[in-house]
Order: sequence, then structure tokens, then C-alpha cells
Amino acid sequence: MIRRLCAVAAFALALAACGQRDEPAAPAPPPPPEPALEPATYQPAVSRTLAEVRRRGWLSCGVHPELAGFSVRDVKGVWRGFDVDICRAVAAATLGDANAVRFRPLSAAERFTALKNGQVDLLSRNTSWTYSRDVGLGVDFPVVTYFDAQGFMVRRALNLASVHELNGARICVQTGTDAEQNLADFMRARAIDYEAVVVDDAAAARAAYQEEKCDAMSADLSALAAARTVMNSPTAHVILPDVISKEPLGPVVRQDDPVWSDIVRWTVYALILAEELELRSTDVEEAKGLATVPEARRLLGLERNLGGLLGLREDWAFQAIRQVGAYDELFRRNLGEGSALRLARGLNARWNASPSGLLYAPPMR
Repeated sequence: MIRRLCAVAAFALALAACGQRDEPAAPAPPPPPEPALEPATYQPAVSRTLAEVRRRGWLSCGVHPELAGFSVRDVKGVWRGFDVDICRAVAAATLGDANAVRFRPLSAAERFTALKNGQVDLLSRNTSWTYSRDVGLGVDFPVVTYFDAQGFMVRRALNLASVHELNGARICVQTGTDAEQNLADFMRARAIDYEAVVVDDAAAARAAYQEEKCDAMSADLSALAAARTVMNSPTAHVILPDVISKEPLGPVVRQDDPVWSDIVRWTVYALILAEELELRSTDVEEAKGLATVPEARRLLGLERNLGGLLGLREDWAFQAIRQVGAYDELFRRNLGEGSALRLARGLNARWNASPSGLLYAPPMR
């Protein structure tokens, strides 16, 4: 009898367990949503440089005294060029007026001193981003605007195909630049004998080369292309295919104002994103009223007011694009097919172009 009762009890327990397995489990509570950064609740640090620029009413920008394609005064005395347009874009983003810029021509030797002493708010002067400059001068390089490299220009009549044929040659190079050290390092590593003809600036290098005081000229490829356009006979000179260094060029700011560094960085990124999103100065006004792509709407100040995170107006990027242009517009008119230099995009093509380059901007979100 006891065994029978135990069996019944065991059977009942088994049925109860089966019933428990058949009942649906209670759903787990959803995880709490991740907190989103809302521009309205974030109070950005105040940029001293931005405050001074607004108080003054204009941006002070250091540029090259004369480098075709990058910074040069036209016959009317108006500054034009790729680096000049970067300055104008920052002025448009911060002041709403791309013409609110005063340009200060600076030599290679004085450019960093002028920046650190506060004589300029921004240095936009075909300056290479290097380790010793970035960490040893008290300055910041917010962004690369042009990926360059150092090379050589020679007379076509010499019929040279490589830098390795320059053994024993006289080579013009500008003092106060990385080009002088790059040249020495490259030639020493390859046991190529040469004589450095050191000159003070780009104009002196070009003059010495044209007067045949040197057999070759070494500088950034963009600078060589610029020099060739203003020579007596541009087609009489060729740029050799060899490159001896990486030269990422971009604007420079003081290290003690990180918000200003962000402003310059994201102004350039806005121009790059404008090209990627197919927004141009000629149609961005119309696009602003029709934009449906979320990233484009954020870029144009239609959603979230991301400009507030930098202490800027909501239309800061829109103004830079409308008044100065997308990156490809800057490139085309100053350096590319619309200019005397006629440089190919090369490494300065977008990351998703065909063929692709290195130009890449983080997402606007």
C-alpha cells in the first residue's frame, strides 16, 4: 500500500513538472536604452580664440607669401588658393562671412612663431604634420587637407628617369623646411653624392633653378607643380616619379585651445562630407529645403543643432559650403583641372571614389 501511494505521489509530481515546462516563461525586461548625447544639455568649453575672433570681427590667417594653387594674390590683390579657401571656410563657419579674413604672409622660418605669439589665429600654409612639430612646438594639426610627398624636378633635356641618376648633382632646396632634412636622409641612406644649394624661400629656389645654379629642385610635389607653372617654359621641366617622403599638409593652431582645434577640424570635415553627400555651393541652398538624408540634414543644421557643441550657429557648416564650396570645388579650382597646376586627385580622392584615395571624414552624428 505504501509503495502504491509513493508511486501515485511520484506520478503527480511528474505531471506538475510537465505542466511547469509547458507554461511560457515570463519575458525578460528590455535593457535600458543607452543615453544619447543631446546638444541642448551639453555645455561646451568656451574657445578663447573664437571669442577673440568674434570680438574683433575677422579671422587672422597665416599663409604662404606666394605659392601658386595654395596662396597667391591675383592682379587685383585678392588672395586666392587652396589654403586661402580653408581660411575662408573657417571664417564662414565662425563669423558667417567667408570674406571676414585678414591674410598675413609668413615665411617658413617665422610661421610657427607668429602662430604661437597670437599674430594669427590659424596657420594655413602648406605645412607638413610631423612628430617633432606636433609634440615639440606647442601647436596642433587638427586635420590633413592635402596628402603630399616630396620629389624632384629636372630639366626635360637631361632625359633623366629616376632620382638615382642625380649622383653628383646640385640640388636646390629651401632652408627652414623638412625638405632639406628629407633630402639629406634619402641621399645618405642610398649613398648618392650631391651638393645641396640651400636657399631662403620658394621664389629663391625657383630663381636659382632657372638660372641653372642647380641641376634639380626638391620640394613637395605640389610646390614643384606650382613652381613649374610660373617658369619661363613650363613644358621644359619634368617631375620625376620618385617620392622620398610623406607630407600630410594641413592647418595648424595653438595647442592651448582644443575647442578651436575642433572648430577648424570639423569645418574641413564638413567640406569633405559635402562632397560625399553631393552638396555643392551652387545648389546647397536648394538642397537645404529638400534634404531627407539624415546625415545631410544634420550637416546643414536642420536636425540636432550640432553646431552648438562647438559654440557655433546651427548653420555653420551650411555657410562654409555655400560661401566656399565642397572639398572637390576647392580642389578643382585651385589645384585640379580648373587650375594651372592641373593636379590629379590621387591620394586626395575620397575613400569611396573610384579610384579611391585617403580623403575620409568621420560621420556627422
